[in-house]
Amino acid sequence: MLAFILLLIILASSNCVRAFPVNQRYLPMGLLSMLVSQSVKHEGARNKAAQELMDSEIGWVDPRILGGRLLDASGLCFFTTADEGEPLNLIISGNSDPYVLSEAGFSDYIKSLGFSTECLGVHIGNIHQADLGDGNGRHDEQVLARQYYFMGPLAYLWYLLGKSGWYSCSIFWSDFSFFSQSVPCYVGGNHFRAWKQDGHEAASGAWFLGASKEENSRKNHKIIPNGYNIGRDFLVAQAVSSPTHWNSMWWQAELDWVEGLLEPGSEGVNHGIEQDGLVAVLTVSRL
Repeated sequence: MLAFILLLIILASSNCVRAFPVNQRYLPMGLLSMLVSQSVKHEGARNKAAQELMDSEIGWVDPRILGGRLLDASGLCFFTTADEGEPLNLIISGNSDPYVLSEAGFSDYIKSLGFSTECLGVHIGNIHQADLGDGNGRHDEQVLARQYYFMGPLAYLWYLLGKSGWYSCSIFWSDFSFFSQSVPCYVGGNHFRAWKQDGHEAASGAWFLGASKEENSRKNHKIIPNGYNIGRDFLVAQAVSSPTHWNSMWWQAELDWVEGLLEPGSEGVNHGIEQDGLVAVLTVSRL
């Protein structure tokens, strides 16, 4: 379409126009004007639809409206194809606690759910990309988090000892993170990737997560059977079962299930694993 419009501009500004009869000389410009007008109307309709969704107070925008999708894609297709991806099956609504919607706050909140970033900052697995239909296009994951294997009293004691000043809190937490995150790096488990919907066309502030449960490193961290549903449901259970807390902050999440954003089944899904098509939407409030 762009190439055709450029061709019309060239024709309209060249001597070629003189070859047209007088009553047709402005045909190229007329056609150009019509195409540009239709393009502007289409873009306006897309933006209006996205704005209406944001104004509806649901706290997120359906990526498909502006050309995105709720399947991510692998930047390096060792185990996926260009047309396959993993489902973005959980949304943290833009109506959540503003701190949770920030990068620092999101990091704290997921710790309250028993997740954190990878050990020593070493990435295990492919870099995935997603297009949330917000004008940012397809871009790399912003967060990759894995489940702790040593949460509970031990983790809390480790944190309190560091915070007491007996030993550097940051060093304590770094040491603990090394051990707790090294385990899932090798044995697999629950994990998720996350992207924030904050582009100029749909700045809802919502986090879109692709949650799943995977095999160990010897099996290339492939998703287990029914792993997309299992990973999502585990994360939901962590969020809604009771108030969660981290660093003296407490949160409670409300859950809504949304149908129709993902097609149930395995078509287009990485590893050919079926999923139920449901997307969990969490609205997280500070207590």
